[in-house]
Amino acid sequence: MALEAVPAWLAEREMTAKATLVSGTGEPMTDIRNAVAQLQIIVNDITGAEHDPVLHPKLKAIAKNSLPLFVKAMNVSLTKELPEDTEKFYAAAAECMKNCINSSHGQGRYLQAIFPEEMKGVRKGIDAIGHGINTINPLLSAYRKEMADVAAVRALCDAIADLKTDFGRSEKKVERILARITEITERSAAIEKEHEAVLHDPRMKEIDEQKAALLILSQKRDEAARTYSTLSMTASHVFRKAEKIATRQHHPTEIAVLHPAMEILSDHDLPDRDRLNEVLTAACPVAERMIASGEILLKNKEERSIFSDTPRFRSDICTACMALRTHEAAVQQAEDTLSSHPLLMKQNSLEREKTQLKTMLTKEKLTLNELEEWRSKTERRIPELVEELRKKIAIMSGDNVQLQMIDQTPS
Repeated sequence: MALEAVPAWLAEREMTAKATLVSGTGEPMTDIRNAVAQLQIIVNDITGAEHDPVLHPKLKAIAKNSLPLFVKAMNVSLTKELPEDTEKFYAAAAECMKNCINSSHGQGRYLQAIFPEEMKGVRKGIDAIGHGINTINPLLSAYRKEMADVAAVRALCDAIADLKTDFGRSEKKVERILARITEITERSAAIEKEHEAVLHDPRMKEIDEQKAALLILSQKRDEAARTYSTLSMTASHVFRKAEKIATRQHHPTEIAVLHPAMEILSDHDLPDRDRLNEVLTAACPVAERMIASGEILLKNKEERSIFSDTPRFRSDICTACMALRTHEAAVQQAEDTLSSHPLLMKQNSLEREKTQLKTMLTKEKLTLNELEEWRSKTERRIPELVEELRKKIAIMSGDNVQLQMIDQTPS
């Protein structure tokens, strides 16, 4: 059998199974309908029947109470529609029989002595329904098994077809990935050549000179930063001691001049020179008074150097502040000039593109490896599924079957 012929074979099996079910269950379904109709007649007869006049009054009372409940319960079950579809019919008939049995064993048991013949007819009617159901049961079981087998085989066929389709598409994916890898590789090689040309460009001398000049400016800036940092940190440390003493002594005026000095010296941004000189002019006398009174002990030569001559300190730190600001501006300008050089801009652009291409190439190769692994597994998986399909069809047909693919390749 050709693999491509399996769907049509399955459709034929479904039609045959359905026809067999309909043919085999037609008579028992009719018997069940007749039994239900007969039960309805019996229940209606019981409703209109007169009680035995010689019946014990106690039994009459029981019958009077039980009869309406029995009739109501039976009619609820017997008036429900029995569908034409065999499977739905079977479920409805089984439900009807169960409810009738429950009604017969419930309120119906009190009616046995009063309506013996009628209740005997009820039991026969229920037995007739049960006989019909028992006749349908093996036919329906066989049909359901056949449908389950058909569904399993069809699912295998669909899985094989899907894998073959995906395998075919994957070949195109491989081609596209290889094309992208080639494109990336070629562009990377071109970048290497462009980069080499940049390195040998005469203008590289300008860049080297600008870098050397930037290095010198950066060194001067760093030296100015160290000078300013040393002065500001040393003075700030002493002012902090002074503020603590002023706080303990409850001198708000002194605190008011010490705190701004500490803030301006600790700020990451460079202060305005005039403002710096102003706050230090106010704060230094307070610290000097505490040093002179012995409230503050200077611990190192840097502190002693600053507070032995505060006018000179203010001049030095203001000069250091201005020098640092000047050097920072010079460094920034040199960096801007260097970064805007056309040759360097091109070099940086090539480096960025090179990095991006490297990332892209890694991703494409990873995708390719994953896809090739999937294709390898799929090439093995399709024959395995075909063999599984062959075994299922052989079991269903009761004969040894050979499956052949018209298209021998997975694609």
